[in-house]
Amino acid sequence: MSGIQARFKLDWPGFTLDVDLDLPARGITALFGHSGSGKTTLLRCIAGLERAPQGQLEVLGETWQDSRQWLPTHQRSLGYVFQEASLFPHLTVLGNLRYGLKRSSDAQRVSLDQAIELLGINHLLERKPDRLSGGERQRVGMARALALSPRLLLMDEPLAALDLKRKQEILPYLERLHAELEIPVLYVSHSPDEVARLADHIVVMEAGRVMASGPLTDTLARLDLPIQLGEDAGVVLDAVVAERDAAWHLARVAFPGGSLWVRDGGHAPGQAVRVRILARDVSIALQRTTHTSIQNCLSAVVDDIADDHHPALSLIRLKVGGSPVLARLTRRAAVGLGLLPGLPVWVQIKAVALVG
Repeated sequence: MSGIQARFKLDWPGFTLDVDLDLPARGITALFGHSGSGKTTLLRCIAGLERAPQGQLEVLGETWQDSRQWLPTHQRSLGYVFQEASLFPHLTVLGNLRYGLKRSSDAQRVSLDQAIELLGINHLLERKPDRLSGGERQRVGMARALALSPRLLLMDEPLAALDLKRKQEILPYLERLHAELEIPVLYVSHSPDEVARLADHIVVMEAGRVMASGPLTDTLARLDLPIQLGEDAGVVLDAVVAERDAAWHLARVAFPGGSLWVRDGGHAPGQAVRVRILARDVSIALQRTTHTSIQNCLSAVVDDIADDHHPALSLIRLKVGGSPVLARLTRRAAVGLGLLPGLPVWVQIKAVALVG
């Protein structure tokens, strides 16, 4: 199925949005960048809330905007989740959900019952919004967007207004939406943690332009992007739980090229997971070291070397089997080790985060 083709040119005083994107028809695409990079403006253009005179938009084979037509927002089959849920205060949760059914499409219907079950809000249906926590209001807002039976779901930093505890409560529901629905999602965020946990595809934006767009793993491993990620430069790998060590509360996860020991997250053997490895947690040795506290030591090959955001540092991209790993070293260390593309080395990974 064709995906989402979005081309917009919008000029404002002091800011220009100029994008040309071809996004996948399924999964979560993260629009990532600093505040002011144009993420929300792009989302509003897709929703029809901002009219870009020079624009073209096609969603799953339907033209929503071109040189001859421009569909208003209410004619676009989309759901929109904002930073604040903005529920009608005089209606119950169920009343808020039913309000959106007037615009739902029978052809693509996500049933109201399914939306309620996916977001785990059945016990909240008779409450008014003033009796909900911030996290509960956002879950209701997500269910309301799904009740529109959209062909496309837009989410504009839906966790930004929540504290860490509430964010951790909602993330599993977002993962469930990802796993169980085929609706493509455009997810605006400036949080590397959210992107690492949720996204399949990433669009990196800066000053209204697209710096990079592609599958998450490949794009995060590019050496020309760490200025956007700063201290959070690293990779995300898809893995499978291979075994659990109950005595030490650890699990071994396997990925193409090797395996890693991580803290046991309770996942069953055979379950698919994601692991995130930050460049600052990776060191390089020319020979395998055995007398060390670092449990993860893997054979690798230097793939590429680039200057980092500080002149004292270098970023090294390595290949562990078929999987990329980034390491941040001082330039002195890189030169002292004689690192060059093609050199076989050992990578020591101090910390691995299990992110989903």
